[in-house]
Amino acid sequence: MTGMYRWMLVASAVLGTATPMRAEGPGSGEVTAVSLAPAAGKTELVVAVKGAVDVRDFLLTSPDRLVLDVVGATLNSTTASLYDGVKRGKVVNLRYSQFRPDVVRIVVDLDGPQTYKVDHSGGAVRVSFDSGDGFQAWSSTAAAAAAQMAEVAAPADQPAPAPATAPVRKPEVGIRSATMLTRADEPRITVTWDRASIADVVAGFAAFSGRTIILGKDVKGEVNAEIKNQPWPQAFQAVLATQGLTAQEMPGGIIRVDAPQVLAALDSLEPLETSVVRVNYAQAAALSKTVESILTKGRGRVVADTATNSLVITDTRSRIGQIADFTRGLDIKTPQLSIQAKIIFVERSDIEQLGLKYDLGTSSQFYNKVVTRTDPSTGEAYNPNTTVVDLGGNQVAAIANANSNIIGSALDMVFSTALGGFNLTTFLQAVSTVDLSDIQAEPVISTLDNRPADILVGEEVPLRVVDYSSVGVAGQAPRATVSFRETGIRLTVTPHVTANRQILMNLRTERSAVVPLAAADLGYIFTKQLATNQLLVNDGETAVIGGLTVTEVKKSRTGIPLLGSLPLVGKLFSYSSDEERRRDLIILVTPRIIDDGSPTN
Repeated sequence: MTGMYRWMLVASAVLGTATPMRAEGPGSGEVTAVSLAPAAGKTELVVAVKGAVDVRDFLLTSPDRLVLDVVGATLNSTTASLYDGVKRGKVVNLRYSQFRPDVVRIVVDLDGPQTYKVDHSGGAVRVSFDSGDGFQAWSSTAAAAAAQMAEVAAPADQPAPAPATAPVRKPEVGIRSATMLTRADEPRITVTWDRASIADVVAGFAAFSGRTIILGKDVKGEVNAEIKNQPWPQAFQAVLATQGLTAQEMPGGIIRVDAPQVLAALDSLEPLETSVVRVNYAQAAALSKTVESILTKGRGRVVADTATNSLVITDTRSRIGQIADFTRGLDIKTPQLSIQAKIIFVERSDIEQLGLKYDLGTSSQFYNKVVTRTDPSTGEAYNPNTTVVDLGGNQVAAIANANSNIIGSALDMVFSTALGGFNLTTFLQAVSTVDLSDIQAEPVISTLDNRPADILVGEEVPLRVVDYSSVGVAGQAPRATVSFRETGIRLTVTPHVTANRQILMNLRTERSAVVPLAAADLGYIFTKQLATNQLLVNDGETAVIGGLTVTEVKKSRTGIPLLGSLPLVGKLFSYSSDEERRRDLIILVTPRIIDDGSPTN
């Protein structure tokens, strides 16, 4: 017994599960014809029936389809012609079979959710959809002769499998046996082959699926296999793989089966065509590499025209349309986002300085650093660095903390008293300084999804660099160059909108400033606060991307040895400085989606 006489098929998905014929007899009704026709702007499905029948209908989704069961009826043998796969109005595909001995099931694939009306009267069941374009009518009786397919013979004790057709779908780009349709809603098949010829097996798959499958002229072989409840495309691929064959789907849905090298040779003879695809949102040059990856090897090519932002695609006639559709699918309008950052920088400096210094001397012997004295002979002031010492006398001159001056002191107090022939002068200096700097910047920038954006608010500082090594002749001035350094508030961001409307961002936030040094140093100090990170934020949510607190405490004391270190009274003979500096940095960011974007038409 050959494999073709041992087919045992179980078709599931939208056609349900085929069950063996039972002993019960069929209903008294009969379905004699099925047709599609336009009617007053509507798409109308007409099922011609004889006898008393009952009609049940329901909708299914993913994909959208209408299922119509004619209960109490059998399918007329002349009606069993396959639909031609042409979209008519809102109907993408149509298939029907003897679902059970007394039920004829009709499945209508729709191009989306539809409303419909069912009318059973006058020997016909009419199903009308709300809208539809004009099209050429189709009837099973008119197409019966042209659509006659190879039938699978079965033993007398086994029922013939009901004609089951798979939806005719748009061919995929570069489809091969490894990438054929494998959707879960494809009809499932259970079958056993025992030394069946590959030609009979392919014919059986064609009859089961309702697809047109053409076998190469030199393809031969026998199949021994058993498949249990698998989608027919996967089973078909597995059988071809055991024979070293592959399948290629052509425009219109026809499937060719042959050796891979034969199909490649046939493709090499196909004429080439060129198509120009205008790119609206993306950059043509950026898409060219992606499109190039799906072109026919050795024959296809793509060139990006930057003047018109278009792609010039050349490939075989059967694939040029699919590649153009693939390219248009990549050219989508991406979402637009607004990124708002807030940089808060607070700097506080507290300085407290207290100093005591003394001067002890006479008019003829003294140190001149603290109290300026005059020359008794001339009446003019001595140079501050002049020290007058009377070697012939027995007088005393003393000074304490003469170099510890408080610049810009807030309190200067001088106390002077006469101690015999000496003058004692005491100097008290004190200062308390508080500096507070509060800087807040709120840069806002808008950009497209996956596109980097950068904003800078600041200035360019000129830096003069002197090259003393360039001096070659005595008296020649060294060579100097000037460069510029950017300072200020800078925000650099690359956002990405995820499928659940969250925003993934690569962020770089910077605040910098220039601080000139003393004039003698001829230089600058550049202060900078920088944060670089990646984070995921909800639309409109504010996130803290950086925080930094720096506290510097500096204490110093100078004074007279031993006396300055005495407890309690040590401060009377010393100079002290307490300095505390605190810097706080907080960086916030708030992203918002202002345009969801949509694919091109």
